[in-house]
Amino acid sequence: MKISSFKAYDIRGQIPNELNAEICYRIGNATGEFLKAKRMVVGRDMRLTSLEFSDAVIGGLIDAGIEVLDIGMCGTEMVYFATSHLNADGGIMVTASHNPADYNGLKLVREEARPISADTGLDDIQQLAEGDDRNERDGGSRRHVPILDAYIEHMLTYIDDSTLKPLKLVLNPGNGCAGIASDALEPHLPFELIKLHNEPDGTFPNGIPNPMLPENQAVTSEAVLEHGADMGIAWDGDFDRCFLFDEKGTFIEGYYIVGLLAESILAKDPGAKIVHDPRMTWNTLEVVAAAGGEAVQSKSGHSFIKEKMREVDAAYGGEMSAHHYFRNFSYADSGMIPWLLVAELISVSGKSLSELVGERMAMYPASGEINRKVEDAKATLKKLYDTYAGDALNVDDTDGYSFEFPDWRFNIRMSNTEPVVRLNVETRGDAALLEEKTAQVLAILES
Repeated sequence: MKISSFKAYDIRGQIPNELNAEICYRIGNATGEFLKAKRMVVGRDMRLTSLEFSDAVIGGLIDAGIEVLDIGMCGTEMVYFATSHLNADGGIMVTASHNPADYNGLKLVREEARPISADTGLDDIQQLAEGDDRNERDGGSRRHVPILDAYIEHMLTYIDDSTLKPLKLVLNPGNGCAGIASDALEPHLPFELIKLHNEPDGTFPNGIPNPMLPENQAVTSEAVLEHGADMGIAWDGDFDRCFLFDEKGTFIEGYYIVGLLAESILAKDPGAKIVHDPRMTWNTLEVVAAAGGEAVQSKSGHSFIKEKMREVDAAYGGEMSAHHYFRNFSYADSGMIPWLLVAELISVSGKSLSELVGERMAMYPASGEINRKVEDAKATLKKLYDTYAGDALNVDDTDGYSFEFPDWRFNIRMSNTEPVVRLNVETRGDAALLEEKTAQVLAILES
């Protein structure tokens, strides 16, 4: 059988044609065979099909003779944590995160929460899952393992609770799974938490939790202003990403959070290496240098960031897409650690979040990521290369093309999964130039 739901980094598909219980069984069985696993962690999000699909995955693993550690409803990072903490041979999370309601998916890791992507095994698992041969061995079992307490204990190691001030925070899980973790953290923190859409609900009564979309940001922003909160935090469905709002209700682009977290990490680990993506760089490079760290560039995408972090032993890796990775968290991404670190930074510095990021935003205004569908992504990139390469101070091809000029730079890259190009532009302290150059590049790529 052909399975069309395998992507570059994970498995995602529409129900039931692209993903269903039979396919999940096959993928579970194939993953166990590929990893030669003896013990696997399985978790799931709140989607209506996630319990059925996780049961199917577990069935495939059990039939392969594998001991399954079922951690139940959770966030993706809790599967990462459990895989490492319980010394499992791998982990599978059933989630579609911020995808439409009629979608679901699987995220796979091997030992120590190392990612499995197309070039590190996902293609092999697909071939096994599509085949007629099943991996059948005796001795498989299922055990429900509570992991929340150990996970919370680990989360608290990233902050010094003696430095925390009684901040007022708005939390919006968007009816995703983040409330499971934040509710468990609450007794350990001196914060007043104002909770919106806190209960996991796969019917999505308040829409799909995707705070990256401007139309989904208003509810958190308005609550911050209404309650006079110090910060707002919103998550996607499986909470591997969090999105921050300052005390004025302003949504903070992930780019500036990377610099903020790098500064926080370097205060605790002087001289550490910080991994960043090439989309927008100037602010990160300056912050890391000023804090005495070493910035290391990586191709965008979680598997590339994690690989680079392991290669150079980096303490932290950050992407402007709100993925933040931590060495002490098995180099995995977390949607809980970032807001804890920022709350600690607000407490210690005595500054508001707008004060912490406002200066950096003014120094390096940025467009945020602009996506455009194109007929031929490769031809589009070549057209921009031919237009700008000759005048650029530097052209970097780590991920697409980054063109650097004295007062502005931009990155253009292709999507891994669709005929889309992604544009990011930044300038040195010139908002008008940002607007002008963004329009100029868009006009060329759309022509």
